[in-house]
Amino acid sequence: MFLRFQTMRIDKYLWCVRYLKTRNMATVACRKGAVRVNGDTVKPSREVYPGDTITVRKNQIKYELQVLDIPESRVGAKLVDIYRKDITPKEEFEANEMLQHAKTHYRKKGLGRPTKKDRRDLDDFKDEEKQDPPVE
Repeated sequence: MFLRFQTMRIDKYLWCVRYLKTRNMATVACRKGAVRVNGDTVKPSREVYPGDTITVRKNQIKYELQVLDIPESRVGAKLVDIYRKDITPKEEFEANEMLQHAKTHYRKKGLGRPTKKDRRDLDDFKDEEKQDPPVE
C-alpha cells in the first residue's frame, strides 16, 4: 500500500490559483527566474506540496504565498483562499505605490520625448553635481 502525496507542477498551480492568466505565462515566469519555491529558483516542472512557500515576482511586486492545498483544476476567484494563503508583506505594495507616484509626478504619461526645458533642467542638475565638493 502506497501513500501518495498530492502534488502539482508549479506552473499549473500558479495558473490554477489565478496568479497568472495562462499556463504559458506561468511557464515563462518560471524560466525567467521570477518564481521561487522555498527560496530556490525553480523550473516549470517543479512539484509543489502543501506547506511550500512560493515567491512570484509580478508587476514589480514580490508576492509571497503559502500552499495550503492542491486544487484538482483551475478554481473560481472566490475559492482561491482555500488553496493558498497570501503572506505578501505590506511594504511591497507601499514601495510599488511610491514608484507609481514618482513616475507620474515628474512627467505625465504619453507626453513623448523630453522637451528642451526638460533637457536644460537635467543639464543644470548634472552641472550642480560636478561643482559640489564631496561631503565628508
